[in-house]
Amino acid sequence: MLQFAENLSYRAAANAVRTRIDWKYALGLELDDPGFDHSVLCEFRARLAQGDAADRLLQVMLHRLTEAGLLKSGGRQRTDATHVLAAVRTLSRLELVGESLRATLEQLAQAAPDRLLALVEPEWDKRYGRKVEIGKVPGGKAGVTALAEAFGRDGQKVLAAAWTADAPPRLRALAQVEVLRQVWVHHYYWDPRGRLRWRDGHALPPASLRFDSPYDTDAHYCGKRDTAWSGYRTHLTETCTSELPEVVVHVATTIARVQDGELTDQVHDDLAAINLTPAEHAVDAACISPARIERAQRVHGITLLGPVVPDHSHQAKSGAGSGHDYIQVKFDKATCLACPVRPLCTNAVSGPRSLALLPTRELHEIQQRNRLDQHTQDWQRRYATRAGIEATLSQNVRTCGLRRTHYRGLPKTHVQHVLTGLACNVTRIAD
Repeated sequence: MLQFAENLSYRAAANAVRTRIDWKYALGLELDDPGFDHSVLCEFRARLAQGDAADRLLQVMLHRLTEAGLLKSGGRQRTDATHVLAAVRTLSRLELVGESLRATLEQLAQAAPDRLLALVEPEWDKRYGRKVEIGKVPGGKAGVTALAEAFGRDGQKVLAAAWTADAPPRLRALAQVEVLRQVWVHHYYWDPRGRLRWRDGHALPPASLRFDSPYDTDAHYCGKRDTAWSGYRTHLTETCTSELPEVVVHVATTIARVQDGELTDQVHDDLAAINLTPAEHAVDAACISPARIERAQRVHGITLLGPVVPDHSHQAKSGAGSGHDYIQVKFDKATCLACPVRPLCTNAVSGPRSLALLPTRELHEIQQRNRLDQHTQDWQRRYATRAGIEATLSQNVRTCGLRRTHYRGLPKTHVQHVLTGLACNVTRIAD
């Protein structure tokens, strides 16, 4: 926790335990305590990544703060997310397939060197003898495709050897062999003539299914407005009750493609399990929907505060109608074209009118009421507190090194995020 409060490396943190009086005091150590080797921290983090150990560590802190009167249920909370860069090299698609094959060959060289010798071709040393770095490929797009399909044939030869009848099952169970198989499924296909072909960019699986590095298969590509990254997303929830310190009470780590609103219900359920649900929860527009507003109030008694996306249809703007998504209603084209009041319904030149409706009257009324409320000064004053979460994200990024993960894989990355939240709380309580 102290390590992340000052954004130190393992070696620097272990050295601080040996040499700094303030750290010895905080850790309850004698002044002549010799400390420990920095490699111990890596083993400790591996244990924290098992199960929910890291989350239970946060719960211990929250329980202590509650006992001290610095934290209580009810009040106000706010949530936001930020992107986290993976601790791996950014690879092009071509580099990804080449590096995936190289990583597999390295693992096979240790696990089954005799079988690998029978597969290796003379030019493989030049292609895969060192990390794959590819600049501009001669021949343009055709040259890229030719090189990619050469990688594909080499990789397919390795995969076929791992799945032959006489191959030991342990080869197929090797981590990098499975990674190679998935990468080949993502980026290649068999044409009708039985030849392995390189997929075009538009024919790839969704980014939520494919990964960007053979060394961290939890790191996924994502784009949000002008920001694009490969890695993760962390979601922080903190208190913002005026008379108490602002404390991080919930930390969630997801793959990059998980949007903010997908975790709203989970955050409420997790906070309810430790008796720290807020009375009012401020979130951004991505987390708000009539269904989430209704569930938060019904299940946990939480007022979910945030801007409901306005209806941009021309009927709503002119006051001649309203609607949203969930239930789609489409009119017959011939009937719609013959309707004498068609101009009041749609601006389409030849297409029929379609409606998008909420499934219940209750949700419709929640939507309408929130759309009206968010234009009032009282609502805008209450919602203004959500902007403070940006300062928390900035503090954790700039002071605690949140922007880039120190680890590979979602479990260990989540440990870092929890420790960062703990470090943030310690700093704020001390202040």
